[in-house]
Amino acid sequence: MDKSAMNHTIKSDQPNVPTSEEINKLPLDGGKEFNRLIFESSPYLLQHAGNPIDWYPWGDEAFKAAEKLNRPIFLSIGYTTCHWCHVMEHESFEDQDVAELLNQNYICIKVDREERPDVDNVYMSVTQMMTGRGGWPMTVIMSPQKVPFFAGTYFPQPSMLKLLPHFARVWKEERKKVQEVGQAIIKSLGELQNGYAGGDLNASHLDACYQTLQNTYDPTFGGFGQQPKFPTCHTLSFLLRYHQRTGEKNALEMVKQTLKNIRHGGIYDQVGFGIHRYSTDEKWLVPHFEKMLYDQALFTIANLETYLVTKDKFFLRSCRETLEYVIRELTSEEGGFYSAEDADSEGEEGKFYLWSMEELIEALGEKNALVYAESFQFKKKGNYLDELSHELTGNNIPHLSMSEYGKIIEDKKIIECRSLLFKYREERVHPQLDDKILTDWNGLMISAFARSARALDDKMYLEVAEKAANFCISQLQEQNGKLLKRWRKGKAGLPAHLEDYAFLIQGLIDLYEAGFKTKYLKSALELTDLTIELFEDEEKGGFFFTADDGEQLLVRPKEIYDGAIPSGNSVMAINLARLSKMTNNALYEKKLISLFSAFSGFLEKNPQGAEVFLQGLDFILGEPLELVVAGDPSRQNTQDLLREINQRFLPSTVLLFKDTTKQNEDLFKLIPFLERQNQVDGKSVVYACQNQTCDKPRTDAKELAEFLKELSDN
Repeated sequence: MDKSAMNHTIKSDQPNVPTSEEINKLPLDGGKEFNRLIFESSPYLLQHAGNPIDWYPWGDEAFKAAEKLNRPIFLSIGYTTCHWCHVMEHESFEDQDVAELLNQNYICIKVDREERPDVDNVYMSVTQMMTGRGGWPMTVIMSPQKVPFFAGTYFPQPSMLKLLPHFARVWKEERKKVQEVGQAIIKSLGELQNGYAGGDLNASHLDACYQTLQNTYDPTFGGFGQQPKFPTCHTLSFLLRYHQRTGEKNALEMVKQTLKNIRHGGIYDQVGFGIHRYSTDEKWLVPHFEKMLYDQALFTIANLETYLVTKDKFFLRSCRETLEYVIRELTSEEGGFYSAEDADSEGEEGKFYLWSMEELIEALGEKNALVYAESFQFKKKGNYLDELSHELTGNNIPHLSMSEYGKIIEDKKIIECRSLLFKYREERVHPQLDDKILTDWNGLMISAFARSARALDDKMYLEVAEKAANFCISQLQEQNGKLLKRWRKGKAGLPAHLEDYAFLIQGLIDLYEAGFKTKYLKSALELTDLTIELFEDEEKGGFFFTADDGEQLLVRPKEIYDGAIPSGNSVMAINLARLSKMTNNALYEKKLISLFSAFSGFLEKNPQGAEVFLQGLDFILGEPLELVVAGDPSRQNTQDLLREINQRFLPSTVLLFKDTTKQNEDLFKLIPFLERQNQVDGKSVVYACQNQTCDKPRTDAKELAEFLKELSDN
């Protein structure tokens, strides 16, 4: 251990030092020493603070040390709830032989990919180029100038003992080869960023995406492709819009079957609710058990939208259950949403979520246990296979068959059993909570609560969304208006990226449409202007991943691919489309056209992969309407009109409200044309407007319902 490593005499009042409770939970080497990561806020970095490796956080100190000592950098990127990150730590980073090789030959840097997605983005691109695949933990060896010459993902201890001496020798003896590899990588990264522009976007791009999704759809189990399967619920939201646009019934069936199979499967927590990150098999049975905030948000929205289209309460139940989980487990006292729950507990993946028959009987009694076991497909030898040995473990993942769901889930005895199992499970050692609050993921969750509040007329959901938004604005926004990336235990920090701005803007727009508080729309507009100022590529269009005052990396990436979460450019396309219609701001429309042009070439080559971006295109091609409601919000007539709008799936509309009992000066400054929209004969009214030119006023809810039905049917 380097002499700079700290011991247990660290004073508790030093900045960023964890509490004594956190220190006691750290996996310390012999319980004696910490490395530099002890001063970090990231739970992931703190997990590694007791490793025998002389870790540095990403920063100038590490790169200057590498230059001074003429050593390569060993970069390890992961996140706190990542199962294989835990495995690699236990196998390699806690191993004295591995630590000795690293400390003698490298400068070692640990990065939390959720705190520094800009660093992760660049080196994930490198890893994918060099290996053909990606994932976490990510392992990169590079020069002190941040230029990589080797990349990979998970390496067990025997592999580490071979590759570390090898690349230390390559660095010392084959420097020319190292430089050649590095320059080739930099060239490829540059080319990757320049290949997006193309022709105009039109409805044919929506058709091409649908055809590609149809070709990769799994008709047996739902979802796309084979194992592993990710929920990618924003893809389902694209299909709902495509169904409404074209009347294509199969698009809707793909959504329904996928969401039903997910809800039935082991990827969904049948006892405590919420969705796990992804399924290792094609049947949605065996997940990697971490629960990510962004998955809860996107799964909620997809189920809510499907409910609005179908009125099938199955999807409403999934929506409400997931929000219940988020409120219970992932919502801080301050109002922000925590990032995730770990896959592991007591050193074993999934232990918190798995059940032996003996545990089931202990929790429910033998009679009820047998009923539950049959309903949720338990087996005496278990239905859970160990991922490495592929042998049955004696443990079970509760899951349902498609045919049994309806009658089982509403059975009073099953409901009682679930409650008893939940109480029993609460006594177990819980997975670690990743309690950092991220701006971008909070934006997604604000959207989920706000949209649910609006569609379901649920005031509690609205209060949750507003409290989270107020937290983000007060704690994650600086006085100059710029956002910060992360808040944890009273301390905010790190530069925000495009996704932070885009997702929070989206959440604020949704929150305005749910509760009509002008301050949220005002904040959304201010952040949009700031996004254009800080992130726009003025030459080629679109938005960079990092701000113009951010750290200079190998490249300044511009991302369009909608992976586990949507890209910032995709969400900004929808934001600009919605705000341009709300405010009639010509600048937003101009930036949107430039954004579409910047990535049209990507869509020509990759019809699937930017489904959220295509939702923005669908919005514009749908000749969107501004629905303006003017009236007294306390009157029943006003509430009836709003309910007719809110309980329908109308993706190519924006909703504006003029409270006729107020002066509304702040609102008129943002949207001047609302001054002209008034009640008719003392009645609340709805105007359907296009480019702020409105048709006849409608005061009757039934008449409005007929108009909206025709609109949605078209």
